[in-house]
Amino acid sequence: MTLPIDIEIWQGEIAELEVDAVIIPANESLFMTAPVAAAVKRHAGDGVETEAVAQGPVQAGSAVVTGGGRLAAPYVIHAVGVGHDLQHDAARLRRAVDAALDAVDHLSLRRIAVGPIGVERGVFTSSEAAEILLERIIDRAEGGSGTPESVVVAVTRSEELAEYQAALEGRRVRRAAALPLDESA
Repeated sequence: MTLPIDIEIWQGEIAELEVDAVIIPANESLFMTAPVAAAVKRHAGDGVETEAVAQGPVQAGSAVVTGGGRLAAPYVIHAVGVGHDLQHDAARLRRAVDAALDAVDHLSLRRIAVGPIGVERGVFTSSEAAEILLERIIDRAEGGSGTPESVVVAVTRSEELAEYQAALEGRRVRRAAALPLDESA
């Protein structure tokens, strides 16, 4: 069963991907200290963090856009899915993913990469974060959002790879089961 959007789960460093934007986890102050954000900063340069911090602080559940610095991606979207309070708040994580995807729509970006959002400091498990991220991406695509056309979910650990792949396969199965028989063929 195909999805309304091309989604690939990939293990590697998000900063190395040639996409229109990378979406990374951020904190409310927008300093790039979480592992994925710090790796992007190493590749992109300090200017990306300086540009982000100048837009903060922001509330959890939001996202900001900066240039990509030395990355192949011209944009970095900083999604604040978990606040300094470290609350396990699925609605707030959904709002952050939606805010990041709103920025993708606004910029008319076609191919994006997304790192795990919400797993910073163990607030959400990889499985929980994967379910929320994929739910928002697929639901928006089913709702007619034309952007992005494809998404690479970039994870760093093999355990995350397995959990995100399982979540994606679960979405495919649930989608197939929900379609009438003539549409699922």
